[in-house]
Amino acid sequence: MKERILISGCPDEASGFDTQLLYFTCSSLSADDRRIYLISDRDGNPNIYVRNMEDGSEQQLTQNRNGILKSYVYFDGNPGKGLGKASVCLDSQRDTVYFIQDNRICKVGLDGIVHILNTVKNGRMTAFTHVSNDGKRLCVPMTDGRILDYDPDTEGYGLDKRPRYNIDGRVQQEKLNSYLCVFDTMTGQLLYEKTVPLCWITHVQFNPVNPEIIMFNHEWPCADCGIRRIWLYNHATDEIIRVRHEGTDTLGNPRGHARKAADWVCHEMWSDDGEVIIYHGGYADGPAMVGKYELKSGRYWEIALPDDFNAYGHFTMDHQQNLCCDGYFKFPDDIKVVRENSTDNGPDPHKKDGEYISRVIPHWEEGRLEWIPLCKHHSDWLGQDAHPHPVYNHSGTRIYFNSRSDRHVMVYATDV
Repeated sequence: MKERILISGCPDEASGFDTQLLYFTCSSLSADDRRIYLISDRDGNPNIYVRNMEDGSEQQLTQNRNGILKSYVYFDGNPGKGLGKASVCLDSQRDTVYFIQDNRICKVGLDGIVHILNTVKNGRMTAFTHVSNDGKRLCVPMTDGRILDYDPDTEGYGLDKRPRYNIDGRVQQEKLNSYLCVFDTMTGQLLYEKTVPLCWITHVQFNPVNPEIIMFNHEWPCADCGIRRIWLYNHATDEIIRVRHEGTDTLGNPRGHARKAADWVCHEMWSDDGEVIIYHGGYADGPAMVGKYELKSGRYWEIALPDDFNAYGHFTMDHQQNLCCDGYFKFPDDIKVVRENSTDNGPDPHKKDGEYISRVIPHWEEGRLEWIPLCKHHSDWLGQDAHPHPVYNHSGTRIYFNSRSDRHVMVYATDV
């Protein structure tokens, strides 16, 4: 097994604080892997920092003093005030970070100068943002604010104080909308706003090659997650396209599981060439799986995991379409850690008790995954920020991840 290397954080319990990567739909590393971008609350409020990987020096890029902005995942944040932790995304080629502060849409570079691009419309709730690969467009998903209109202290539950009501159920019953809001990253101008009815969008990702195409999701579908989760919006043709359909034409699936509406599907991600989408989830009548969809051919490959690989995890890709994962894998004699995690009560069918960071080589045509466990991440998974969310660096030589073994979230790496 490889070593787990501490990158940034505070092992000292007495003066502790949390430090984490940016969300895995973007990189946390500059294109040359020399700088890593982090969110840390070391001064009492979450702020964005950049760490020089050569000398270990860190620079604070934002000056937030208003706590955490209420948004998706951060349900008990402050309405209209604070740093949108879910909003932070990096243009790794230009060392520019985009984020929402107090409902202002902003960007900041290595010079530490914050530029205000635009504002979030009143009465809307935001989620994870994304910048196009050419650095010219920023997509900020927004949803009618009624979606999270509740008191987290009296009407929420669990570690994240998520609402007790079915959020997607409210969307359908009250006919709430989401909006793909795309801004010019230089001028801040709203280039367009696409309304998506009866939908809660929390993840958006520009196609790496064609920024006219945006992949988006329906979060926590109350029904038919297997076919409602992943969508594409083609701005050039103004088409909304469903990605995963029911069917039996899945390739690389020797166990013969059909794609069904009742499946659970999650965490979609583009390949570098913009031709492939990977995702993971679980079959309604069977095990966990990881899947691949090819845009040009419309073909699906899905690989069912062994039945005892039932620990929730995330799959992400390097530039050669090799995968890494923070869950699922176990050795035959492993004894699972028993813990109660409020986020286990979400729509996904697997408990969050995975222990390993693994490099995973997919053999799609053979229907086989080659698992290479690298190290234990030692994270307790207790809450969103403690999810390891592993990501490769750009050179593919390291995997970075979050972990909380005791009281504080810290960032670690392991060599591939």
